Amino acid sequence: MDKKLLSDYIDACELIRETEQQIRRLQAKQSETTQDSVRGSNPDFPYNAQHFKIEGTTFSMRDDARLLEKKKLLADRRAAAEETRVQVERWMVTIPARMQRIIRWKLWEGLTWEETAAKLGRKATGDSVRLEFQRFMSGK
Repeated sequence: MDKKLLSDYIDACELIRETEQQIRRLQAKQSETTQDSVRGSNPDFPYNAQHFKIEGTTFSMRDDARLLEKKKLLADRRAAAEETRVQVERWMVTIPARMQRIIRWKLWEGLTWEETAAKLGRKATGDSVRLEFQRFMSGK
């Protein structure tokens, strides 16, 4: 596992969330209805004026095909991001708990080495935590 893949975890989680929002927006657009009232008359005598309410969706079959294509692309993008997320989480379970905490705080939450050391406690310093992380990553 390299550091780039670990930092990609954050982007993958955010991408999953954004993609789900885009899919919800597309579904809302698909179910959007519009209504209007029109005036007409009987085609035969007596020509009485009447008002009609009409209601329907705002997109056509061509738009529906594009919508399905876009949904498929979003689903593929979400699946790829989900795979990255699962791969990193599967790897995280196999490493020591202390290193899990260091990675979570330093890489994912963006804390400094000193803040990470303070959260770890037990007389850890920023440099000691940084070196511990570097040794661990070079050994893997």
